[in-house]
Amino acid sequence: MQEQSAAWIAFGVSSIVFLVYEAWVLWVVRRHPERMARSAHTRMRVSWAEALSERPGFEIVAVQTLRNSLMSATIGASTAALALMGTITLAGGSLVESISHLRAGGGVPLRPVLEGLLMLALFASYVCSSMAMRYFNHAGFVMSMPADSEHRRPFNALALDYVGRAGLLYSWGLRFFLMIAPLVAGIVNPLVMPPMTAGLVFVLWLFDRPARILT
Repeated sequence: MQEQSAAWIAFGVSSIVFLVYEAWVLWVVRRHPERMARSAHTRMRVSWAEALSERPGFEIVAVQTLRNSLMSATIGASTAALALMGTITLAGGSLVESISHLRAGGGVPLRPVLEGLLMLALFASYVCSSMAMRYFNHAGFVMSMPADSEHRRPFNALALDYVGRAGLLYSWGLRFFLMIAPLVAGIVNPLVMPPMTAGLVFVLWLFDRPARILT
C-alpha cells in the first residue's frame, strides 16, 4: 500500500512539474512570442513562403523544401504509429484487467494509467505529424504554381497559413513523442518519474529557446 501511494505521489509531482513548465511556455508565447522557438520558427516559415511567393523561378526550391519537411513529418508519424501498435499489443491486456478490477470496487494501480497515457501520447504524436503532412502537402500544391500566375494569387494566403500550421503541428508531434520518456520510466519504476520529468523539461527548454539572433 505504501509503495502504491509513493508511486502516485511521484506521478503527481511529475505531472505538476510538466504542467507548470507548459503553462510558463504558453505565458511567454502570448506575451513575448520572439522568445520561444515555436513562435520564432513559425514566423520564419511564413516569411519564407511569403518571400518565395514574390520570386518567380523559385518554385522548384519551394517544393523541394516542403518535400523535405513532409518526409520528416512522415517519419515521425510512422514511428509513432509503430510504437503505438507495439504498446497496444504489450499493454492492452493489463488495461482491460485494470478496468475490470475497478468495476469490482478495487483500487487502480498506477501502471495501467501510465500505459494508457503512453498510448495517448503516441496517438497524439501520430495525429499531429499526420496533420502536418496534410498541411505541407496542400501548401506544396500552391507553392508549385508559377509565382506570377493569376491562379496562384488567391491561394497565397492559404499557403502561408498552412506552412505555419504544419510547422506547429510538426513541433507538437515531436513534443508528444518526447513525453513518452517519463511515462516509460514510470512503468519500469514510478519513483524514477520525477527526475526523468526534470530531464525532459530541461531538454524541452533547450528546444524551446530560439537562436539568440532572433531574441
